Amino acid sequence: MTGLPRTKKSPTSRVGSRPAVAPDYLQRVLTARVYDVAIESSLARAANLSERLANNVLLKREDEQPVFSFKLRGAYNKMAHLSAAQLRRGVICASAGNHAQGVAYSARQLGCKAVIVMPVTTPALKVDAVRTLGGEVVLTGDSYSDAYLHALEIQRARNLTFVHPFDDPYVIAGQGTIAMEILRQHQGPIDAVFVAIGGGGLISGVAAYIKAVRPEIKVIGVQTTDSDAMTRSVRAGKRVQLADVGLFSDGTAVKLVGEETFRLTRELVDDFVLVDTDAACAAIKDVFQDTRSILEPAGALSVAGIKQYVDTHRIKGRTFVAVTGGANMNFDRLRFVADRAEVGEEREAMFAVTIPEERGSFKRFCELIGPRSVTEFNYRISDAKLAHVFVGLTTHGRDESARIARGFKRHGFRTLDLTHDELAREHLRHLVGGRSELAHDEQLFRFNFPERPGALMQFLASLHPGWNISLFHYRNQGADYGRILVGIQVPPGDRRALREFLATLAYPCVDETENPAYRQFLR
Repeated sequence: MTGLPRTKKSPTSRVGSRPAVAPDYLQRVLTARVYDVAIESSLARAANLSERLANNVLLKREDEQPVFSFKLRGAYNKMAHLSAAQLRRGVICASAGNHAQGVAYSARQLGCKAVIVMPVTTPALKVDAVRTLGGEVVLTGDSYSDAYLHALEIQRARNLTFVHPFDDPYVIAGQGTIAMEILRQHQGPIDAVFVAIGGGGLISGVAAYIKAVRPEIKVIGVQTTDSDAMTRSVRAGKRVQLADVGLFSDGTAVKLVGEETFRLTRELVDDFVLVDTDAACAAIKDVFQDTRSILEPAGALSVAGIKQYVDTHRIKGRTFVAVTGGANMNFDRLRFVADRAEVGEEREAMFAVTIPEERGSFKRFCELIGPRSVTEFNYRISDAKLAHVFVGLTTHGRDESARIARGFKRHGFRTLDLTHDELAREHLRHLVGGRSELAHDEQLFRFNFPERPGALMQFLASLHPGWNISLFHYRNQGADYGRILVGIQVPPGDRRALREFLATLAYPCVDETENPAYRQFLR
């Protein structure tokens, strides 16, 4: 471990030490009852990511569990230690989704009823999964903490046994079996294990076992920048409750960490990394490219943490383990993930470019883009002298957007770099355009063309130079065919020539000039 950076010191992280809290949990982990329902998940090398980071990255694939999450371990271990009388009365839990499935699955195995209180923001995939497993679902509040308070009310009213998602020794020990498997599966050097943190149950169990058995291995927690209750609590020396939490990584959206998990994390965890939504999306893509599996945001945080840690500390040649905690994500979120992954990888730059509204300037600007792939191109005629273009381009590294912007400016195009502008990325890119009094004689067409490098520039070069482009919209969707919407100003006397010109193009097109939606919003 020599040479790995440290940002906090504690007696538990010294090589050879045995923290006072660990021995009790070591026994709890070794005797945990998890394998009645859970599997020993694989520890797989992420070959592509390892090569890119110049470090050995291993993925502890907890998304392989029967409920696609590590939560089954802790839930079952807790419930397997309940008395027969407690099981007859039934159990209740509050959960953002994965613990809920673990409790419902365990209840079915143990033959007891389960009431599951979940935030209304929980992905439908998780809610439906709990109901399929036989759990009684109650939806309330916007976060886990809101659901937790309501679950306590139901518990008292119906005399049920509460199965806490993280702040319980049996739950913590159940999650700790992950660390036991990691050390058994990879007996060679491990420099650090990265673990996502919500309420702290997973990292507490993992850290308790590792620090008791292999204290030289660092345990590093990963949280999102908008749900960092544990990081703030450790730094403050007391539990800190957040007023709000980000909901993208719903599995870690916890306002207040547990008392026991705070105690263990403060004593045993070596460091913390905060990542944003874009980094989580990029990590989801990284894991997919290596495994062809799609993690949920919370499940990918550990991978995002490794990437950021390596980049920050310029580390090479080490072995890092990421616990990929779960894969319960709604399909309809994939579009957002794919879009934001480009930002998280810094593979896309976005610009607002002003060019002269004169013949040939549009083509000159496109020629300046050159062979670089265009990810988005939005334009609407709005000024008699100047054209304002919103364009996205592929990049290959950090700070490349600034170099591209400088290049545009050198060639006389006023440019705003919007790569890290949240307003532009979330909203303005979709609002470019509208009606224009200057768009007279406009004809509107939809084109399809093969999506390959240079295809967009080839399409632009094929357009008739005598007609003015008054509207242009394109967004790369990752499909085999690209779709472009083009407005062309063509005098009435040239309409026959336009039809003949379109017939010569190798691109299928649809005339949308009379489309009622176009006439309502853009004409």
